Amino acid sequence: MSEEVARTQDQPPQVPATPGPGLPAQAVSTPGQAMIDVDPAATGPRSGRSGGNGGNGTATVLGNLLKSGAGRNIGLVIALVLLCIVGVATAGDRFASTANVLTILRLAAVIGVVSIGMTFVITGGGIDLSVGAMVALASVWATTLATQQMAADYGWIFMVSTALLVGAACGLVNGVLVAYGKIVPFIATLAMLAGARGLAEILSDRKTQIISVNTFVDFFGGNLIGIPVLVWMFLLVAAAGWVLLNRTTFGRRTFAVGGNAEAARLAGIKVQRHTVALYVLAGLCCGIAAVMLMARTTTGSSTHGQLYELDAIAAVVIGGTLLSGGRGTIVGTVFGVLIFTTLNNVFTLNNLSISAQSVAKGLIIVIAVLLQQRLAARATAP
Repeated sequence: MSEEVARTQDQPPQVPATPGPGLPAQAVSTPGQAMIDVDPAATGPRSGRSGGNGGNGTATVLGNLLKSGAGRNIGLVIALVLLCIVGVATAGDRFASTANVLTILRLAAVIGVVSIGMTFVITGGGIDLSVGAMVALASVWATTLATQQMAADYGWIFMVSTALLVGAACGLVNGVLVAYGKIVPFIATLAMLAGARGLAEILSDRKTQIISVNTFVDFFGGNLIGIPVLVWMFLLVAAAGWVLLNRTTFGRRTFAVGGNAEAARLAGIKVQRHTVALYVLAGLCCGIAAVMLMARTTTGSSTHGQLYELDAIAAVVIGGTLLSGGRGTIVGTVFGVLIFTTLNNVFTLNNLSISAQSVAKGLIIVIAVLLQQRLAARATAP
């Protein structure tokens, strides 16, 4: 009997395979194994396993940085700086002059405002191919003889209001067709592209309409503290867009709808109404861009905004917004616009053809999409 007791005392205690009441799961062990504390905050055997893996740890940190918004923005800043270096090296003072820098910013301002609106639509899981046509229609409608006469009597705010209302109305049509008509965004906005451009040609009789309201041109075409008013408008729209997307319920709902519309609906978000709001917002941005383009060219024309949809989508994609929706960045879009505008400026100063510019844009877009897919695959990998 004493021998059996001795043998029992020599054997390790039998611990149940599942934790009992009040026993934490971390404390469960199998027979013959020592019970160790696996609290992540504790140091011990677990921390010992990671020792000697400094290289992997550094790689993980770098990978996480690249996948973060800050990391992507750093990459865009580096790309912009490299473009500036190339511009200085190839064009010298012509590129580095203050006048040329202001020209780049002035050119970037118009397409930049359009791209801000496009960022919201793409983040929400949609696409808008009609932004250029909406800019053209808004500029034509706001510069008709009747509109300019009203502006001469009641102030240039009448022209601005007309452009904003036309842009918002076009966006409303797009949103209703997509959300309630269940038409694919690509098809719905493609129809708006054709319709708005055609209506602009009918209203203007395919003629360029000259702005005769001098107060409008003087205000929007002037400078404030040495910086063009158009650039200030772009900065204000970008700042408002950043706050709306990142610091409001509207922005959180936009991410939710773009990430998974059905899950957003089950969570209580009115997906259809929100989709309409996104397209109206994009149309409103097109109205603002039309005002800026009218001030820059002192005209309204059915040819305004040609290929703006491609430039805006390219800037948004380069900036880090996913084409599939669910992730968007206003800061990245701003850098994307500046990169493309600077690239065009460098090509122009070096007398390179528009065809070469198009090829370069295409390569940049392909590389950006490939990088997005690679980062997305790493983010979802176990």
